[in-house]
Amino acid sequence: MPHAHRTSPRRYARRPRPAPAAALATAVSGLLVALTLGASPAAAQPPTPPSAQEAATMLSGLTERAEGSMDGYSRSKFPHWTDQGNNCNTREAVLKRDGEGVETGSDCYPTKGTWTSPYDGQKWTKPSDVDIDHVVPLAEAWRSGAAKWTQDKRKELANNLKIAQLLAVTDNVNQEKGDQDPAKWMPPSSGYHCTYARMWIWVKHTYDLTADADEKAALKKALGTC
Repeated sequence: MPHAHRTSPRRYARRPRPAPAAALATAVSGLLVALTLGASPAAAQPPTPPSAQEAATMLSGLTERAEGSMDGYSRSKFPHWTDQGNNCNTREAVLKRDGEGVETGSDCYPTKGTWTSPYDGQKWTKPSDVDIDHVVPLAEAWRSGAAKWTQDKRKELANNLKIAQLLAVTDNVNQEKGDQDPAKWMPPSSGYHCTYARMWIWVKHTYDLTADADEKAALKKALGTC
């Protein structure tokens, strides 16, 4: 869903490259420097979703039910971008995880990096061009059972880094997606449909959320591309 980042982040000067004579010392201390400054020397990945076969089994186990109403829905009922430790909120943690060559200030806001959106293959070098998408949108979760949850459980869903529920993607593509399910919207890159379906099913299975008939049909079709 649309991102929120800190207003007017503090900027920090980049550290100078070490002289060749200090190469060995740099190698030994590199990990400590990365941890201290929040630098990410290589791109990481979101948690790997279940295989297509496992996802198909999960999909068949989802309760099929028409979507509920939006009555009472508010994004504030899914507290998000919470503290993830090391002075990072959830959005910043995903930016560090999903980017390549990410460097941050002491406030964890990225000062450098490259992000490749899996939804459309576009590359970005400004974090302001990147949204952190909830794969299963919060409003979709609300209509699929989360309306009956406690606020703490909704908070967990909105910030869960242990499953593939959060991705760094092109901002306007995320805004086009809105709160639509796979029957109405799939990533522009057709080659990503298999992965996207596996992620979506994983989230719904993990939280015992329901799926309507059209949604299930679209997910089954996407799994057929795996």
